[in-house]
Amino acid sequence: MQVDPRARFDNYVVGSANRLAVAAARAVAESPGAIYNPLFIYSSSGLGKTHLIGAIGNHAQQRAPETTVEYVALEDFVQQLHAAIAAGQIERFKQRYGRVDVLLVDDMQFLTGRRETQSELLRLLTTLQGSGRQIIMTSDRPPTEIPDVDERLISRLSGGLIVDIGTPDYETRVAILREKCDERKLVFAPGVIEELARAEFGNIRELQGAMNKLSAQQAVDGTLTPAMVRGIVGIPGPIPRPARSSVETDEFFSFLTDIASAVAAHVEPWKVRVGEAVAYWGGEGYRTTALERMMAEPAPPPNYEAVLRGYAQAVEQLRELERQVTTVDPQLGGDERFRDPERLSETMAFVEHALAGAVPPGGPQPAFARAAYEESSSNQMAVRAADAVIAEPGHRYNPLFLHGPSGVGKTHLLNAIGNELASRSGTPGRIACVGAGVFVDELIAALQEGTIERFRARYRAADVLLIDDVQFVASKERTQEELFHVFNHFHSAGKQLVFAGDLPPKAIDGLEDRLRSRFEGGLVAELGPPDRILREKLFSRFLADARLNTAPELISYLADRPATSVRELMGTVQRLRAGVEVNGGPLTLALGRQVLEPSGMTPTTAPLAVRQAADTFFLDDEKIIWEWPDVAGRLVEELR
Repeated sequence: MQVDPRARFDNYVVGSANRLAVAAARAVAESPGAIYNPLFIYSSSGLGKTHLIGAIGNHAQQRAPETTVEYVALEDFVQQLHAAIAAGQIERFKQRYGRVDVLLVDDMQFLTGRRETQSELLRLLTTLQGSGRQIIMTSDRPPTEIPDVDERLISRLSGGLIVDIGTPDYETRVAILREKCDERKLVFAPGVIEELARAEFGNIRELQGAMNKLSAQQAVDGTLTPAMVRGIVGIPGPIPRPARSSVETDEFFSFLTDIASAVAAHVEPWKVRVGEAVAYWGGEGYRTTALERMMAEPAPPPNYEAVLRGYAQAVEQLRELERQVTTVDPQLGGDERFRDPERLSETMAFVEHALAGAVPPGGPQPAFARAAYEESSSNQMAVRAADAVIAEPGHRYNPLFLHGPSGVGKTHLLNAIGNELASRSGTPGRIACVGAGVFVDELIAALQEGTIERFRARYRAADVLLIDDVQFVASKERTQEELFHVFNHFHSAGKQLVFAGDLPPKAIDGLEDRLRSRFEGGLVAELGPPDRILREKLFSRFLADARLNTAPELISYLADRPATSVRELMGTVQRLRAGVEVNGGPLTLALGRQVLEPSGMTPTTAPLAVRQAADTFFLDDEKIIWEWPDVAGRLVEELR
């Protein structure tokens, strides 16, 4: 769905209740995918969330017209997902959203209980972040208050920025009303707008509805006075947003028709025809270079209609080839060659190799670089082992098994190994990096379609195999059997294997002994939560990347704050950056304390019961709920 073109930053009124959210939104619109990714905006209904994310999309497209922006309400996303599953087109659904540069997802509060949708969003979020694309989400509550949501999805959200929009104050309400009056060319007597703004409406829609009521009453009775305002509006309550009238709609389409007629009268018919084809196929995501070259010609080619038909036929062939290749590997369908009709012959050869099982699974995500991975005693053994594997793949630590809790850098290190090996070997296509869930899904599809031999050939065609979240193969007998055979092939051929999981092999319930013993036959290396030295290094890097102050006293203060994962550190830096943008000054130690400890209480000085009950990342210290340690103490306080 396209973004509403009326949603812009220049018509979004900024006040104290939304200043932080607007600052973060502008930063994202200026550099999509670079900062605050994902950006999560929450507020009560009618306070401008949808307008703000629409402004991000419009501004990003205005700066870079080639940017692909997609807006979707969560309910629509769910319906599209179900329709794709029912039609057997789930891979096309994934590819469609995987190619979006800026994805805007509205009304995330409806995630409750929808596990399938949560899993798909988690995959999509990982894909978009890994390829440097931006995702922005809105909700009527913060992520931790949306019930029954996968903890892995919450963990992903914690690596970005979560901001809220509050109820507008009096000055902001006045500014909003004046902006609306200017848009609609409404004129009220002095003091009328100010009197209306004094009524504390729950949201902006109610405020706009009250203004509409004043406008309608003024059309009947003539000029209104401030004293008449409260009597006309009455007690503030939910007022539905006025729908666009049929007159406005007719005028708009009449305007478009006039524009189209004027263009057609001044442009040669053949160019109009080719231009329509360029617009249509470009909107479908295909390269239109051949058609654009034809449009640049001063005279129509004698066979331009045949060229247009040939282009359409090439697109249909590409779609069929893409459908065929996704039966081998869903990720192969996202290859750029399927979007370029001029590469049809190359694409046909590629699909032929894929169907024969000669194309290994997809490689590591390029965003995870080894140079960006910091080392300390909490991960030293794992990092040194990874470097040894990179230096001599297949000879030392084969297999290498990385384990640790969520968010400590297993996925980064796994992909970094793959990227380093790809750059050194010069054959990146031979490095396979997949999640265990993908391995399971591909095996199930191969069993259903009777293509198990092609499945085996694809994995054995790789020179290096890296599998993430390997704990998900537990209790899946056939998956473990196939993984056992793949393992034996790689190990006997001297090809490198690297696995990552939340638990060490001996602690994974449902893992067969023959796999457990093979995993433990190499090196099992643990990555623990970041210690102080690692936190210091990471904060120095993250702040430098964000172009913020890296003074030793600030780094030392931040490193002293406990954290259970690297994602928490990234979230802290995002909060600091947002605080700098709101305050308009440099990042200092004092400002850091103000942003992270608004009540003056650090996580280490809070009582133990509070630290255990509160999520120190998602909740500011001022929002922590104090709980009495015993019932008797609470009763005494209540009866005092």
